[in-house]
Amino acid sequence: MTSFQELQRRRAAESERIAISLARQKGERRSTIKGGETTVAWVKENLCIGCDQCTIVCDDSAIDLYSKEMASPLMNVPSNRKAKIIRDACTGCRLCVLSCPTDAITMIDR
Repeated sequence: MTSFQELQRRRAAESERIAISLARQKGERRSTIKGGETTVAWVKENLCIGCDQCTIVCDDSAIDLYSKEMASPLMNVPSNRKAKIIRDACTGCRLCVLSCPTDAITMIDR
């Protein structure tokens, strides 16, 4: 039977393996996303779920959340938040694109 210490060791090793794998994938994805001063982030409103991840990672305060009316009267949600990019403040760093769980943010040319 597996001891508690052995299970802890296995979990730690698996956690480290997953973290390394995710970091590698993020690095590969980052290299394929265009960025820099000639680009700006763009939010596809229909994909944005208002999770606030992009505002957390944005060091430039270039993202605001705003409330929007629900498109369907069947859903009674008090706050339907969406992200909005402040174009002048955006430096094109791509952090928001990498943090978005729904791929609602893309980089476009200024």
